[in-house]
Amino acid sequence: MQEKVMINDTLSMLKSSLTTYANAISESANPSLRSAFQQIRNNCENSQYELFKLAQSKGYYKPASTADETEIQQVKSEFTS
Repeated sequence: MQEKVMINDTLSMLKSSLTTYANAISESANPSLRSAFQQIRNNCENSQYELFKLAQSKGYYKPASTADETEIQQVKSEFTS
């Protein structure tokens, strides 16, 4: 399997895991369990970011173009109204 495919598959898996951890955290009534999920999520986020930087440095991932100030304000107004 090609490195690019493995990295992209792992990034997808980590993104899915982060969503699952967020749901588990929001539904945990037990403070110890909630804290454990938060620590796991934090580690997962760090791993995802490191892998993202690797993928980007190798040209495997091209982020979207940067939004200009008008686009940013438009999105902000949509979410605050």
